[in-house]
Amino acid sequence: MNLPRKLLTCLLTIISIVLLTHSEAMSKTEHVVYFEGTDYELHVYRIYGKEPGKTLLIIGGIQGDESGGYMTADLYADMSLKKGNLIVVPRANFLSIIKHKRAINSDMNRRFNIDSKEYYEDNVVEILKGLIDQSDFLLNLHEGSGFYSERYESDLVNPKRFGQSVIADTDVFSTKDGRVLNLAYIAKDVIKRVNLRIKDKNHLFKFNNHRTFEKDTIHPEQRKSATFYALSTRNIPAFGIEASKEIQDLEKKMRYQSIVINAFMERFDIVPETPGIELETPRLSYLVVSVNDKEYLLHNTNVLKVRRGDRVKITGIVANYKRGLTVDVIGVGSSNDLNRVFVVESALKAVVMKDGYKCGEAGFALTDDLAVKNDQVHSFKYLIVESNGIRQVLKDAEHFKTIRGDVVRLIDVVTDGYRADDLSVNLVDPAGAAGAKTSTPGKGRDFLINTLKIKPSNNKTGSSCSIEVSSGKDIIGTVYLDIEEPKMDYLVLRQNKGGKRWYTNGDLISISASDVLEIVDVKTNINGNAGVKVNLTGNTKNNEKTIMPGDSIKGSDLQHKTATGYQIVITRDGIVLGKAVVQVVESLVSKY
Repeated sequence: MNLPRKLLTCLLTIISIVLLTHSEAMSKTEHVVYFEGTDYELHVYRIYGKEPGKTLLIIGGIQGDESGGYMTADLYADMSLKKGNLIVVPRANFLSIIKHKRAINSDMNRRFNIDSKEYYEDNVVEILKGLIDQSDFLLNLHEGSGFYSERYESDLVNPKRFGQSVIADTDVFSTKDGRVLNLAYIAKDVIKRVNLRIKDKNHLFKFNNHRTFEKDTIHPEQRKSATFYALSTRNIPAFGIEASKEIQDLEKKMRYQSIVINAFMERFDIVPETPGIELETPRLSYLVVSVNDKEYLLHNTNVLKVRRGDRVKITGIVANYKRGLTVDVIGVGSSNDLNRVFVVESALKAVVMKDGYKCGEAGFALTDDLAVKNDQVHSFKYLIVESNGIRQVLKDAEHFKTIRGDVVRLIDVVTDGYRADDLSVNLVDPAGAAGAKTSTPGKGRDFLINTLKIKPSNNKTGSSCSIEVSSGKDIIGTVYLDIEEPKMDYLVLRQNKGGKRWYTNGDLISISASDVLEIVDVKTNINGNAGVKVNLTGNTKNNEKTIMPGDSIKGSDLQHKTATGYQIVITRDGIVLGKAVVQVVESLVSKY
C-alpha cells in the first residue's frame, strides 16, 4: 500500500496550494523576518482585514522576563480580520526571551530616545520605529510588579507599581497638526469595558498616567520608551498594557491582556474574525538533523550515533508550536544553533526551547563504528489519518490531537520494505473502554475510531491512546492519539444591532425587556464546529430550543420567566462545552 514518493509529494503540494489559496481569499497575512539566523531574529506579522481601516501595532517581548506579554501577542499573529489592520511583533527581544532576562546589553525599551548602533538592541529598535511610523495606534504589552493604585495601600499596591494598569504618558496630547488625542478618555473607556469581564476585584485594571512630560514625574525613564516615542515623535495614541507579575497563572494573565487588546481593537474599529486563546504545553516531536549531508529524524529524548569529525546541522524543529522555537547544542555555537554547522568532537546534547521554556531534548553519542546504524532510521514512514476533514501525515512517535466526539479514520500506511498485506494497525486504549481494534490496510475495510468510546483520563483535560503499526508480531511504528475534551472558547453576540461582544464560559449577560440579542458566532476547539449545537434553555424542557448564528433572542420573550433560569448552552454529542446565563434586569423590565 506504499504510495510512490513523487505522487505523495505532489498530492501534499496540491493540498497546500488549495489551503493557501482559500486562506488568502479570506484574509491576507505577511510574515517578514529581520536579522535572520541571529540570536535576535525579529519576526513581524501583518494582518490585513477584508475592509480597510486603521492599523494597530502590537509589541510583545521587548523585555524577555515578561512572558505574559509575548505569549499574548503571539496569539494575534494568527488572527484574521474583517476590518482594519494589525502589525504584530510577538518577540521584539528574542535573545532576552531565550535567556529569560529583562535585558542583555541594555533595556530595549530605554533605547528609543537615542540614535545608536552600539548594541543589537539598537538595530531592533530601528525596525520598531519604522513600524510605529506605519501605524495609527500602539499597544506595548508588559508585566509589571505589584498592582497600580493612585493611593498608597501597601508595598505591593501603590502609585509606583505598574501591574493591572493601562499606562499613558499624559491625559491629553496636542499634535503638531492640530489634533487633540484624549488618551485618558480612550483608556478609561477601554478599562470600563474590560473590568466588566473580570470577576476578581483585586485584578481590575486602572488608568495610570505617568505624566512623562512633567518635570516632577516619578517615571522620567519612560521618556526613553516606545510609547513615549510613538506619542511625542509620531503623534499616535500609545499605551502600555501591564498585567501583574504577582498573578502566577500564565493563562489568566494572557486572558487579561487579550481582553484589553480586544477592547482597544473594538474602540479603534478593528474588527476580528478569530480572536481567542489556545494554550498547550510546548512539546517537541522531532528534530530534522543532517549528518554529512544525510538526513535523519531525531525524536524527543532519542540519541543519534555520530563519529568524531562528522559535520552536523539541525535543519528543522517540529513541535506543537510553530513560532518561538530555538535549539541550543550545549557547548557549541550560541543560544540558537538552528541551521548552524558544527563538527562533532564529543558527545552532545541539544535542548529545544519554546520562548525560553524547555519543550524537549535529544542527544548525539560518539561511536567508533565506521558503519553507523542509527535507530532513528525506520522502515515505517507515515500513518495518514483524517478527522473532521483534516488529514495529517504522522511519523513514528508523533502525536495527533483530536477532540472527543471526532471520528478518526485511517487513510493509509506508508512503509519501506514491507508488503501491504503483512501490515496491521491496532488501537491500544490503556483504559480498555474502546477495546482492542485491529485493521489491515488495503483490504477494503475502514479503520474508524469513535473517540466518544475512549474513557477520559482522571485529569479531566483529555486522554491518550496509541495506534500501533505492525508487521506480523513486530511493532514497526507507533503514533499517539491525544483526545482533548471539547470546550467553548467564546460566544459572540450582538446586542440591539450594535457592536459585537465576546463571552466566555460562565459569563453573565444582562439585558432589558426591550433588548434583542443576535447570535453571531461560537468559537470552540472543534474544527468547523462539527456537531456543535447552541441551545437556549429555560425553566422547563419544553422551553429549550436550538438556535443558530443569525438567530435572535428577545428580552420581551424572557421577562415573564425566572430571570436566572435562561442559559445559552453550547453542546456536542451530549457534552456541554460551555454556557452563559441570560438575565433580564428587573429594574428595566416593563411593569406591563
